[in-house]
Amino acid sequence: MELTFLLYVLVGFVAQMIDGALGMAYGVSSNTFLLSLGIPPAAASASVHMAEVATTGISGFSHWKLGNVDWKLVRRLLIPGVIGGVIGAYVLTSIDGNIIKPYIAVYLLIMGGVILYKSFTLNPKKKKDEYHGPRVSWLGLAGGFCDAIGGGGWGPVVTSTLVARGKHPRMTIGSVNFSEFFVTLAESVTFVITLSFSQYWQVIVGLLIGGAIAAPIAAKLAQKIPVKALMVFVGILIIVLSIRTLYLVMK
Repeated sequence: MELTFLLYVLVGFVAQMIDGALGMAYGVSSNTFLLSLGIPPAAASASVHMAEVATTGISGFSHWKLGNVDWKLVRRLLIPGVIGGVIGAYVLTSIDGNIIKPYIAVYLLIMGGVILYKSFTLNPKKKKDEYHGPRVSWLGLAGGFCDAIGGGGWGPVVTSTLVARGKHPRMTIGSVNFSEFFVTLAESVTFVITLSFSQYWQVIVGLLIGGAIAAPIAAKLAQKIPVKALMVFVGILIIVLSIRTLYLVMK
């Protein structure tokens, strides 16, 4: 088995462990690695989301079985997220990869900063807010769009914002992961219709295998893992890799 393929499997595994435990950063993490390896933005995002169809399905099912899903929150997020994702995927495939790559790297850099910032500002003792108003739907729309454009961002945009507003962390992570399957499926269908990326099937299969192995493990860890320490690590990692991508693009 080729070393490159095993690297994709490892990336998929690590990214899904992060995503299942934090409710965020599978796409941001894996897309950052893929861009740093020289894969074009649209192909990288398409590969990540094709793989995520399986991993988010397993992760969402795992959270549902563990009782981590708030159905009222899912109803607010799902349809707006799908709409935003389809629009973002279409926009991304309409722009030349070499032109947009620096901007995607900057976006991922900002997402790394957001994760790092949230790690120091989230207050687990804050009174929980169980009301899910119309603003949650607008957040889902923005999260879906950013997720497709940047190859990731659904979790950093949606999960971190909701938890920061006082939503229950475990239920938010589970609900956002459950909704993500449908958002990812819609984005993937859009990419399949608008792109030809047959040469990247090795990337997709590698990410899928690694993510599928990690998904049920990560769902269990969501109840036990030290979230703050992991968020700090993930934020710093994404920032460093994004700076490296920007350096390689700009030199």
